[in-house]
Amino acid sequence: MTSSLSDLQAMLYRLVTAPGGVEEAAGQDPALRKSALDAVIVGDQRLSAGERLSIYANAYFYRLHDILKDDFPGTFAVLGDVNFHNLITGYLIEYPPNEPSVLHAGRYLPQYLQTTNKAPAISMSISKWPFLADLARLERACTEVFHGPDAEPLQESLLRNLTPQSWPSLRIQLHPAARILDVGWPIHEVMTAIRQGLQWNRVTQASATILVWRHNWQVCYRTVQPGERAALKAAVCGIDFASICETLASDAQAGPGVADLAVIINQMLSGWLRDGVLISASA
Repeated sequence: MTSSLSDLQAMLYRLVTAPGGVEEAAGQDPALRKSALDAVIVGDQRLSAGERLSIYANAYFYRLHDILKDDFPGTFAVLGDVNFHNLITGYLIEYPPNEPSVLHAGRYLPQYLQTTNKAPAISMSISKWPFLADLARLERACTEVFHGPDAEPLQESLLRNLTPQSWPSLRIQLHPAARILDVGWPIHEVMTAIRQGLQWNRVTQASATILVWRHNWQVCYRTVQPGERAALKAAVCGIDFASICETLASDAQAGPGVADLAVIINQMLSGWLRDGVLISASA
């Protein structure tokens, strides 16, 4: 018999999460002690102690499998049922959940898709779709944005009350739930097609920057051009409006004319306010 509740919990956890199954783990690992398992789980003629625990082991895996399928629908759609099953099997072996909430179960899946130490069958499947890691990054970002911290978006009414002299020192910040992703593939095209139930097509490698944000509790995403990327990156930790304008002015996309720059700034600011991607960074 195990000496304490913590010992019992540790034993059951190791058996339930064992890659080869409960019976194999109990038979091969002396530390798991099959006799101890028989002492705490009553078997009968229909099911042994190991077989009874295997029910929970299977439920553990398939529950996580279904959660990750929901969190990464695009990755699932590209890989298909069998390949996705194999991917998640390998992933959970290398990155078993270690936090109470299943929200974090898929945190490292994009990273796992980029590693090379996967089983040959998994690596072969993934090599057919080299954009998968970026697609999983976008899907994970969508999950994090949906559950991200809340903050009151910057309101247009506040800006209307500013004097012209106050604009340069106005401090703004990217919403804490928003994400800026630099990717090597235009995976937003794949993800949009899958979300709309359309046939997705293979994409050609091309770098892109994707802004992911939450508006009215809906997760949105779109690509941004270099000038807007630089401005939003600068706003991540809070910055004054004058510095935002300087960032845009220094970017080649801003164009040579002051009038053009003013139009660009106005358009970008209007879009940011409409989407709710900014907050006030004033002390």
